[in-house]
Amino acid sequence: MKITKEFTAKTVEEAKQLAVRELAVPEERLSFSVIEEPKKGLFGKTKGDARVEASYEQTKADLAKGYITDMIKDMGVENVRIEAEETEDGAKFEIIADGFEEMIGKKGELLDALQYLASLSCNKIDRDYYRISIDSCGFREKRKEYLIELTKKIAENVKKNGRTSALEPMNPYERRIVHSTVSEIEGVSSRSVGEEPYRKVLISSTEKRERRSDDRRGGRKNGRRSRPPKSFDISTSFEKDYKKPKPEDTMDLGSGLYSKIEF
Repeated sequence: MKITKEFTAKTVEEAKQLAVRELAVPEERLSFSVIEEPKKGLFGKTKGDARVEASYEQTKADLAKGYITDMIKDMGVENVRIEAEETEDGAKFEIIADGFEEMIGKKGELLDALQYLASLSCNKIDRDYYRISIDSCGFREKRKEYLIELTKKIAENVKKNGRTSALEPMNPYERRIVHSTVSEIEGVSSRSVGEEPYRKVLISSTEKRERRSDDRRGGRKNGRRSRPPKSFDISTSFEKDYKKPKPEDTMDLGSGLYSKIEF
């Protein structure tokens, strides 16, 4: 999409620099047309201002960056700077702003919300999906390390007691981190249950546990027939209606952690 805007300053060069600052686009990407130059007067003095028209092709990265910047400024955050890095199928954005780190949230809820909204904003241009990833102050890497350590700890407990354990609800990106970690641990497996935003990962043991000599499943104990134990169901009533496998349950680990989020 082509963007065109007019800028006015005392000189043509000043008008061009004004365009670079306001459009937040590198000068090499801008095309300039001089509409009017200052007129020369007596004794070398100039009259009037220079008018310059600047235009450029707006990309999806430009749209996403502009959207993120405007949203953060609307929150009252000052000195906002967004650094963008192109990827194979999208872009990663790093947010640098005064006091923004305190607003991210324990689980990065603000980053997830901005990521989702920016993705919707820039992908409305055409059908080619442009993947957006947003980070700030290294939060994503810290969160990833935390989830890996948490998953390993829970997996070890599951291997010891044989009981299936459920993690807290997570977004698709974080569930993939858990699935990826579990895939590298012998004796356990993982699957996801429930619907967004309550979808979570279950970690189960794959090792068969020896049964006690008194068969608790209908066997006799002390001459009496014991009742079969109640089945252990950790699903909520909401989740029982949703048992179909989801994309990350059969994920291709070779595709990396930054796969497309299905809205």
